[in-house]
Amino acid sequence: MKQRTFIATTAAAMLVGLLATQATTANAQAKEKCYGIAMAGQNDCANASGSHSCQGQSKVSKDAGEWKYVAKGTCEKEGGKLTAGMMKKDDMMKK
Repeated sequence: MKQRTFIATTAAAMLVGLLATQATTANAQAKEKCYGIAMAGQNDCANASGSHSCQGQSKVSKDAGEWKYVAKGTCEKEGGKLTAGMMKKDDMMKK
């Protein structure tokens, strides 16, 4: 009896793991990186220039090199771009 319980528990755990992996993959496919819309401290990860490597480290709002994940197809509607740009020094001084 214990062997049946072990097999059933193992099979259930594997199924849950498989479903979680598929949900994460589907979620990632439904989003895209959108540059130039992140507010200071609200970027999703490393910037294009490589001056920092993690979430929440942006110093300037709407920096063309910072990005956030958005729903696929909505980036340009929000005023962003799908490719990284570099912010000019003059623009940084204004913000």
